[in-house]
Amino acid sequence: MAWGMKSLPAMLPVHLSLFLRALLNPYVAGGILLLVLSALVRMALLSLADLTFVLPLTAFGYVLSTLFGQVILGEKISWTGWLGTLFIFAGTAIVGLTPSNTTRTE
Repeated sequence: MAWGMKSLPAMLPVHLSLFLRALLNPYVAGGILLLVLSALVRMALLSLADLTFVLPLTAFGYVLSTLFGQVILGEKISWTGWLGTLFIFAGTAIVGLTPSNTTRTE
């Protein structure tokens, strides 16, 4: 989605025609579809496990976003940005090691 948005003028919110053009950009439309898919997957995971397990686990997406932003989009990530990403990764790893307390009611 960022790739598609960077190809558009910076004054996007001011002009409705630019906003509609952004929605029709294949990269932006694909990003929106992936966001919807991500929300659906998160909902499915929440039906299987505890909130305290699912949310930190899905936070690993922030680590991937930071890495892809630097590698694919060529974005400059500061050391504090990488440090924050490291904290997210560490928290995700710790939570991933804990057993789930979800009990099934059938």
